[in-house]
Amino acid sequence: MNYYSLHHKSPKTTFKNAVVEGLAKDRGIYFPENITPLPKDFINNISEYSNHEIAFEAIKQFVGDEIPTEKLKEIIAETVSFDFPVVKVDDNIASLELFHGPTMAFKDVGAKFMAKCLEYFNKDNDDEVTVLVATSGDTGGAVANGFLGAKGVNVVILYPSGKVSDIQEKQLTTLGQNITALEVDGVFDDCQDMVKTAFLDKEIQRTLTSANSINVARWLPQMFYFFFAYKALHKQHKNLVFSVPSGNFGNICAGIMAQKLGLPIKHFVASTNINDTVPNFLVDGIYQPKPSKATISNAMDVGNPSNFIRIRELFNNDLDTLKSAFSSYSFTDDETRETMKSIYKNSGYVADPHGAVGYLGLKKHGLKENEFGVFLETAHPVKFLDVVEETLPVKVEIPEQIQKVINNKKVAIKASSYEDLKAYLMQ
Repeated sequence: MNYYSLHHKSPKTTFKNAVVEGLAKDRGIYFPENITPLPKDFINNISEYSNHEIAFEAIKQFVGDEIPTEKLKEIIAETVSFDFPVVKVDDNIASLELFHGPTMAFKDVGAKFMAKCLEYFNKDNDDEVTVLVATSGDTGGAVANGFLGAKGVNVVILYPSGKVSDIQEKQLTTLGQNITALEVDGVFDDCQDMVKTAFLDKEIQRTLTSANSINVARWLPQMFYFFFAYKALHKQHKNLVFSVPSGNFGNICAGIMAQKLGLPIKHFVASTNINDTVPNFLVDGIYQPKPSKATISNAMDVGNPSNFIRIRELFNNDLDTLKSAFSSYSFTDDETRETMKSIYKNSGYVADPHGAVGYLGLKKHGLKENEFGVFLETAHPVKFLDVVEETLPVKVEIPEQIQKVINNKKVAIKASSYEDLKAYLMQ
């Protein structure tokens, strides 16, 4: 499988190189040259397969022969090592819970898969790889956990000061070993720009890659969730609508990839907070990135989502075709809190702010009589403890995964500009 840059000014490359490079030399993100639908028999009989078998079938064409079959299966087994339950919330709406992994966020799957791929590609190489990652919340913790102790890999995580939750900050600043955190005076987009600038800086001698969803090995495994949900629901519900809380748009883009592989998903809803670049684009056809604004659903505080260019590519950059399969809506913090309350009142279900935005997206979309909606619950409510306990009459139990880090000491390097990151990388 070859990959090409969506800026179309770099040569095509292999899966391995796309993973190791992260970003193409022309600053474009990589995209697979071909997408071959899976056999219809596989989709029709998906209930007969284990989650590991499903994940292998979904991802193998994108890896090709660059990782041996048995090794790829081993990586998948280490990656898909927890449950992905579908929990009914309303008569025609369910939550797909993606927070049962080690850092209690959906990004555990992509982070672990990428870490294992990179470790495999680096196994015979004495040179170290430095993984740069910008986070608006959950990515940092998932990447830190996924890469902790990985041979020949150093991880540098950039996060916006004061704009991640306390638990998220502990998860990315307390592990030590090969994990370093930079606390940036700015917003997520500043962190992301610093990462992209470092890739193009010829004075930096380190081998750099990214663990954001711009990296194909972080992005593509997120397809698995949609296959697992379809496996759980397809016998009872034929017309599935997925609402995905969206910040950098990697998760929903992976869902559309699953659809292109043959998964019969009827419609996608990208649900956002007040960072409404994509909802506005669908209204007027003008893509206008803008500085991100802080919200209670901070993992979606992104003003220039990197993966939206991939979504446009999947629809041949045709706005009308995109709009027939894809909607996007924006919601305020007040609407989010009120929805958390109404979900809890009606069903007893505790949604985190991101899940609540996903639920709002389904309501705004308006499910037809024969449609069943699934919103992705992307993080455990404990990750947003203050917001949840201030909004709902609940006391959230602290899971074991969080107890392991909550009392650890934060260690972070202050950074106010790209020059601070560069100075660290030049050491």
